[in-house]
This record gives sequence, structure tokens and C-alpha cells, in this order.
Amino acid sequence: MKKIILAFFVYTSVISCYAQNSKKIPITIEKNVEGAPITMGIPFPEGELYSVDNIRMINDQGNEIAIQTTEVTTWQPSDSSVKWVWVFLFTEKSSNYTLEYGPGVSRKIFPQHIVSTNNMRPQGGITINTGPLEFNIDKEGNGFLDQVLLDTNKNGKFDDNEIIASAPNEKRGTFLDILDENGLDKSRAVIHEVFREKGSGKLHSIFRVEGTYVYQNENNPSPFIIRIHAYAGKSFIKVLHTLTYTGEPDKHKKQEGQHANIATQNEIILSEETMNDPGWTQPNDQIAGCGLTFKYHLNDVVNFATSTIEGDWHQSPSLKEFKLDQIGDGKIGVLQTGPKQNKPGKNSSPTERIEGFNSQIYNGDKVLKETQKSKGWIDISDSEKGISIGIKNFFEEYPKELQVDPKENALSGYIWPSSIDPMSFERKHTEKDGGMLENFAQGITKTTEFIYYFHKESDLQKIKDVMNYSLKSPVAHASPEWYTQSKVYGNMAPFSSKHEEFENALQYKFDWWAFNQKWEPWYGIFDYGDGKNYYINGEWHEWNNNEPTVDFQLWTNFMRTGDAKYYYLAQSMSKHTMDVDNIHWPKKRTYLGQINDAVDYWNYKDEPESTPYLGIGRRHAEEHWYSLLSAHVWIQGWIASYYLTGDNRALDVAKMTGDTYLKRIWGDHDLRGRRLYLSVLNLVELYDATKSPKYKKELDERVEIMLQLQNEQGGNILIDRYGYSQTYVAQGLYKYYQLTGDEKIKKALVDHARWVLNVPPYNHQMESYLATIYPLLLGYEFSGNEVYLNEAKKRAEYLKVDKLPKSSEEFSSQKEYSEALLEISNLPKDEGGRFTNWETNQGLRVFGWTHANNIPYLLYWMENESEPEQLSKNQQ
Repeated sequence: MKKIILAFFVYTSVISCYAQNSKKIPITIEKNVEGAPITMGIPFPEGELYSVDNIRMINDQGNEIAIQTTEVTTWQPSDSSVKWVWVFLFTEKSSNYTLEYGPGVSRKIFPQHIVSTNNMRPQGGITINTGPLEFNIDKEGNGFLDQVLLDTNKNGKFDDNEIIASAPNEKRGTFLDILDENGLDKSRAVIHEVFREKGSGKLHSIFRVEGTYVYQNENNPSPFIIRIHAYAGKSFIKVLHTLTYTGEPDKHKKQEGQHANIATQNEIILSEETMNDPGWTQPNDQIAGCGLTFKYHLNDVVNFATSTIEGDWHQSPSLKEFKLDQIGDGKIGVLQTGPKQNKPGKNSSPTERIEGFNSQIYNGDKVLKETQKSKGWIDISDSEKGISIGIKNFFEEYPKELQVDPKENALSGYIWPSSIDPMSFERKHTEKDGGMLENFAQGITKTTEFIYYFHKESDLQKIKDVMNYSLKSPVAHASPEWYTQSKVYGNMAPFSSKHEEFENALQYKFDWWAFNQKWEPWYGIFDYGDGKNYYINGEWHEWNNNEPTVDFQLWTNFMRTGDAKYYYLAQSMSKHTMDVDNIHWPKKRTYLGQINDAVDYWNYKDEPESTPYLGIGRRHAEEHWYSLLSAHVWIQGWIASYYLTGDNRALDVAKMTGDTYLKRIWGDHDLRGRRLYLSVLNLVELYDATKSPKYKKELDERVEIMLQLQNEQGGNILIDRYGYSQTYVAQGLYKYYQLTGDEKIKKALVDHARWVLNVPPYNHQMESYLATIYPLLLGYEFSGNEVYLNEAKKRAEYLKVDKLPKSSEEFSSQKEYSEALLEISNLPKDEGGRFTNWETNQGLRVFGWTHANNIPYLLYWMENESEPEQLSKNQQ
């Protein structure tokens, strides 16, 4: 009896201890489809979690499900606790889950796992076995999938008769063909290395394939990256292909020297007065075709399936199935085109939407079906097995094509279709843009996402399910309160209807952006994700190119609201700006020492050096590649994308920018003014994500310069010219203080708050004046003096807006929507009677300084003004 009592006591003690040592986070999955692979980023408050092993996921039935966790970053150097975690899972029917964590939590070991080998010897390659699927990529192979086998008899083995796909000939599994005055130059793909990416594990593994397209003519070689996501127990893979355009975009006469805006010397400065050179508007190297392809191994009788979208391109999708029982000898596929391919300037009017979208299902020369918009997938199957392929954003990132060639047994996905006019990058005019006359298209990249599903039976519903959750992935998230209370982005309030006049100011502007994306529309292979800045007389002007951290504004709004539509907007903006709005080439490879021969290093040393502009951003302009500036790159949103979605490319591109900071190519110009303020914001985010000492050293030195300059400026951290840069300084230094606890930073932020309280900046008028709201709030947080909060609330009175008469979806035209926004605005007019770029119906550029980086923090302190955060910290 005593043993029974003792056992019961031990059992109840364990249960009690477990209950005390575990906590729960409700998780919701929006737009859920059963079986979808999900990677979600979850932040944790400082000191809350010390190991990702102490996390598990419970479904709505109370049962634990298999997950994979990755520690992304920690609170170091302040604390060793975990800051961001990636949680990977396959969804079930329910959209509701519970994440349990704590020192008493441990996970079950589930049997599913991926088996892979990575042998990068000259004759090597990678082989991945997910259970039902095995595929390999050979280092000396054809650049993409060299062999794919499907376990059709379910015996756990892969026999030669189970090959379902194999490589084409001539190293053209992936291709980027160039057309110039010498004719078509077909590429060959050469693979150099394959790496396992962060986030790989038993359930989900990511392989980064690095290679180069080489040419017979004198065209520049072009690097490519293919990221392949494999999933345990699944026979589909996700493939992200990143091309780099390395061609000469036009035929203008090249001159020696640099433009004044981006000069790294002053000996040879280029003239901007070359408008008479006709070569600016003459195309040179054009993209004639780009994509991925392989040979399929199916029986002679092959059927074809896809789905079409009926109605006008801007309407809610009405899907219809399309099936063909047997394909003939002619090529069959789906081609999506649109009205602005190489024809900029075509847009909707304020009252009428543009026409010109076209989607064709074709077979040879015959058009089988014609609509305006395609879903973006096709399937080919025989009686036993089949292959489906889809391209994400097939319509939004037009032109695109999916094609079957029965004569060659080829299945191809085209990033830029070979069947249409090539993509050219010549200038459309010779007017200066941002004070410059140049063409910076060389070095642009573009990442395209594919899904490949190798299946046994031709179950159309299952195929559609896989395509649906792959082409528009479900969005998993915690509650808005969890993100804001984690403090990873400081004292930010979750969405609430309590202060409707301020929330309206935020939500109406983001909804206006989303409305215009679909009205103008802001679509196309190199445009999608971005939007324009200024709405003047019914026309939009200047691509935004991410100033100031537009994608971060959208990520913040997703975390505050939990609304999936902001997730999609943020993700597309981050992907666009890290690809298109950056210089990626020429880039010297990183030396890894993976080859045994010592001569490999000396060969590497002899390779051409990278461009000094590697990683710098593009200035807002009428075309993405017309103008650069020495302080025009924002990585904060890329890092948020990395944390929230598991996008490894985001961190890669951010590091490229960080490495350019280390070079200080602009001398002291790089360490003054807006360049200094923005570099601190960027570097503190990059250091937080990587914990790399080289970024910490550079960050420390730049922060010290900022503090020295503040002493010379009477307490003002900023020089007057850049008053709108308040948020760069405040957010950058605040995060630096979070990580280091350096008391000098706290004092500097209070001194700066005192300055903007007493000497409010009016350069750029409302852009600068309203940008001071956040610095004033930091003054209140660190001092407890209500004068700062009261002044912040006073200045924020301009931001309040009334309620719109109807929702965004109910407005019949852009003109009607714009007029309604102006009716509810309380923002002042320009003092000189000029165009007001901060008005409610404008884009997200000035909005970042006036609203987006202020209101979420203002609402926090309006709810918590009785106890500033710093006072509560001092009491601990």
C-alpha cells in the first residue's frame, strides 16, 4: 500500500511539475488544406525558452503531431534564450493547434524521415529519399533533376522500372537563353556545389544548388541558384529557381568613370548629358527563354489536365476543370501573357481597368481554351502514374508557360517563355531619373517558385489539393498578442478597435495599396510585389523599391492583425525587393576549400573581383533599374521574412548588403547622414540574425560615430537635412540597446527625444515632423516623463481618420476610392500649395515615416502609459 501511495505521489508530482514547466500558444492556420507543408516563425520573449527541443505541437484532438524545430536566433548578447524558432509541420483537417513549450516539454520521436547523401566530388552529386520518392542531381549532370524514381509498388525500394523522370540532353535541365545581334545563344548549365540549408531536418530538408549558365558566344556567364525542398513521406518537391541577368541591357556608348550619386572616387565622374546617344533605347542582350525541364517516363497513352479561371482577370476566381484523355504529337500546354510585357506605361485608368490578359490552353497550333487568367498548373498521367507541375504567381508574374512536348517526352516550366517575344532591358527614354541617366539592369535577379508532384494514381482532387496549398500556401500564425508581447520589435500594440481613428489610418492605407495592386495592376515578372509612390491627377508615379522598409510595414501589420492577406503582400514585396531592387552581379564566389588540390585557391584568387556596388539598392524611379543611390537598401523586412517564413534567400541577400558596408566604399560619406542612420538599422538586424562578430564590430563603430556626432549637434542625433530619418535612428538604436543593454544608448535616445520635443524638424514638412512620434515615445519609455507621451499624442492628432463609408472591396473604381480617402483625412496641406506626398491617397513611401513606424508604438503607450517599460525593468 505504501508503494502505491508513493507511486501516486511521484506521478502527481511529475504531472504538477510538467504543468508548471509548460506553456501554451494557440496556433491558427488560415486557408488550410490538409497535408500542406508549413514553416512558421515564432518569436519568444527574452528568458522564456532556452532550447527548441522543449517544443511540441498538439492538434485539436489533443494528440501530438510530428514537427521539426530550428533555432533561428537568440537574444544574445543580452541573454542566451531563444528569440526566433522555425516550426515545420504538415497540416491536418483542423485549422487550430496548440504549441506547448517549456523545460518540462519533450517531443515524441516519429518514424517519418528523409534520407539523403551529399557528395560533391567531381563524379558525385546528391541523392534524396523521402520514402515514396527518390531523386538525384549529379554534379556533372544536366543542371536540374537527373533521375526521379517513384515507389509505385510500395515495397520501399526503387527499381529501374520505377523511373518517372530523367534529365534532358546537353546540360539543359535548366536554361537561360540569350538573344542579341549575333542570334540565339543557348545556355548550358554547370553545377558547382550543393549545400544543405538551415532549416533542414527529418521532416523537411532544403538543398541549395549553385551553378552557372555558360554560353558559346561572348555572353557573360550567369550564376543560378536552385533551392529544392523535400518532405518526408511525400512525393512532391518545391523548387525555387533564382536567375541572374548578366547581359548588356542596351547599346549605349560605355564611358569610363562613375556617377556622382554613387561615386567611390572623384577623378572620373560620368556626364549625365548623354541623351543624344540612341543606344540607350536599343536592346542588346535579351532573355529569349528561361526555365526548368526534364524527360517524363510514362506509358504511350497520356492524358492531360489543368484548371481554368473563368471571367475577367480582376474578378474572384471561378475554377473549371479541363481534361484531355489523350495528348497527340503536338506540344500541349498553358501560356499566360499580359498587357505590359516590355511595354511600360500601360495601366488602368482611374475609372476603367486595363484589358489585355490572355491565357491559352493549346495543342500544337490549335487553341483548345482561351480565358484571361490561369491557375498555373498542369498534370500528365498514364493509367498508373503521373506528374503535376505548377508555378506560384503564374498570373501575377506573367508571362509564364507550362508545356508538354510528346515528341521529346519533355515537361517544361518556363520562367520566361521561349514562345513569345524576348524580355529586353533597354531604356524606354533618355530622361534623367533621380538625376541620373543610366541602365542598371545588369545584376538583377528573379526567384520563381515551382511545385513538382510525382504521383501513383491519377486522383484529380488530390492533385488539385497539392497544387492549391503549394501555389498559395496556408498561413500559420500565433495570436497578434503573442507577437507584440514577445518584444522582438519593441513595444508594439496588437490590432484593436479601441482606438479606431488610428487603426483606420493604418489599415485603410494598406488596403488602398492592395486595391491598387489589383487595379493598375502592379503585376509582371519584375514588378509583382512592388507598388508606386505618388498618385497625381489619377496616375501613379515611381516604383517604390522598398523605401522606407515597405515590406517591414506589411510584416508588422501581419503580426499585429493575424490577417493572411498582409502576409501575402509582405512576402511578395520582400521577394521582389531582395531580387529586383538590388545589385547581385558581378559577384566573386566565396572560397570554401571543398577541392583537395591547392591550386583551387590560386584559381579562385585569379577570378574577377565583385562589383563595388554589390548589395546596394535601387532608388525609387520610373523603372526599377534606372537609378541607384548610396543609401537606398532596407534589409529589415528581409530579415522579418527570414524569421517568419523560413526564407533562406532573404538572409543571403541581407548578408551581401552587410558585407558591402564592411568595405566602406564611399569613405566618410558612408558614415554620415542618412547613410549612417540607415546602416545602423540594417546592421543591427543583420547582427541579430547572424550573431556574426564582423557585423557587430562594424555596428559598434557606426553607433559610436552616431553618438559622437550627437554630442556635436546639441543632443540631436540627426542633421536637419534628414529629419524624416527619425525611425532609422530610433529603431536601430533601440534594438541595439535591447541586445547590449548599453546605458549610453538609453541616454542618447532620451537626449534626442528632448531635442525633437523642443526643436521639431520641419524640413520635408510632415515627413519629418510626424516621424518624431516614435522618438518621443522612446523618451517617455526611458525617462517616465509624461511630457514626451503627451507631445507624441498631440502630434499624432494629424494621423486620425474617420471611418470610410464602405470596405475596400466595395469601391467601384480607383477614382471613387481615392476621393473617399481624401474626405476622411486630417493631414495638413503643403505650406507652399504644392503636391502633398503624405496625403492619405498616396503610396507607402512617406507613409512609413509618418504613420507605419509610429502608430503601433503610440497605441502601446496609450494603453500602458501608467507604467513605462523602463520603469518596470528597473523594479525587477
